[in-house]
Formats: sequence, C-alpha cells, structure tokens
Amino acid sequence: MKLDVYNTAGEAAGAVELADGLLVRDKGGQAVHEAVTATRAAGRAGTASTLSKGEVAGSNRKPWRQKGTGRARAGYRQSPLWRGGAVVFGPRPRDYRKKINRKVARLAFRRALSDRLAEGGVKVVEAFDLPEARTRHFAALMKALGVTAPALFVSETVGPELARAARNVPGVALARAADVGVYELVRYPLIVADRSGLAVLEGRLSGSGGKKETAA
Repeated sequence: MKLDVYNTAGEAAGAVELADGLLVRDKGGQAVHEAVTATRAAGRAGTASTLSKGEVAGSNRKPWRQKGTGRARAGYRQSPLWRGGAVVFGPRPRDYRKKINRKVARLAFRRALSDRLAEGGVKVVEAFDLPEARTRHFAALMKALGVTAPALFVSETVGPELARAARNVPGVALARAADVGVYELVRYPLIVADRSGLAVLEGRLSGSGGKKETAA
C-alpha cells in the first residue's frame, strides 16, 4: 500500500509504502468490538450509589400500631415503598473495567488500523511544523491539507506548542502514536499522521515497535 505524503502547504512531498502483509482485514471484528467496549467501560466513573434500608436514617419504631387505624401495615419508615426510603437493588459503587487478552487487544488494533488504511482514512504529513502555537495556524494547516473535523492527529511526540494550537479546534484530537488505541481509530474517520508517527504505527502493526497493545 502506498500513501502520499504532503507538506504543511498541502503539496505532495513524496510517498511511503506499507507492506500489504501487515494489514488484517479477514479477522478481528469481534476483537475490535471487545476492545471498544472495554475502553468505554473503563471510562465509566462507577460512583452511582443509593441507600439500602440499613443506611437510611431512621429508628426501628413502627410509624403506627399494627391494627385499628384503617391504614396499611407499616413496620419502619425506611421502607422502599415510602418516599425518602431505601432503594431496592439500586446502583452501588463498582469498577466497570473489563480484562482484554493481550493478543486480542493487538489483533483489535491491527484490524482497526487496517480498516482505516484500506478505506483511505489515513493522511500523511511531513511534519506538523507551525510558525506559532496559535489556533489560526493549526486551522490553516487543516485547510491546506483538506482536513475537516472530526480528525485525529498523530505524531511520535506531541509538544506543548502543537497541543496549544489544536486545543480550541472542535472535533480535533491529538495523540502520541504509541498511545493511540482502538477506540480512537474507530471513533475518528480520518487519521492525520506525520512521518514519525506513521513509523510508530507501522511498528505496532508488525508488532516490532511501540508500546504493548492494551484495550485502550
């Protein structure tokens, strides 16, 4: 597979080739689903909490006597049937994280990135060189490249200047190539990578570079 390389002015500046043997398109669909589910589950706070009848404030005194009042029997004011009472089977603080096998996570990454490459959803830039760390310069770079949000910009390293220039552009995210996860590859229809970032992604495709794959 050959990908065109552009400079910051949007002009062709060469090409890079990726071995077709690195792409995985015939398997891994379920692995992608599991990885995305695990990533989203890990992002849940899990802090929702309700009170059981033992935690609701109140005494054990009966609200009224058992018989003779004409009202239904009541044993305690913490009853789930009453307003301000307990909650039956309500949510409690918990950890939603799911475990993903390392081989499954690696397969999910290869399949997700392979799909983006095959669909033409990866654009390569020489480098993200901006004259100043200003939003207008980053917007001008996007316009020159013909990139519209949503898009994920990937580089081997993300410096503070680039992060400052891109942080106010809606629908745009920055990521280190070693940290890009399956969820980001699925979420963003366009991946804009510089040469160094693409090299790291290629290494992760072949399993010879980048960090060890995780569900994120």
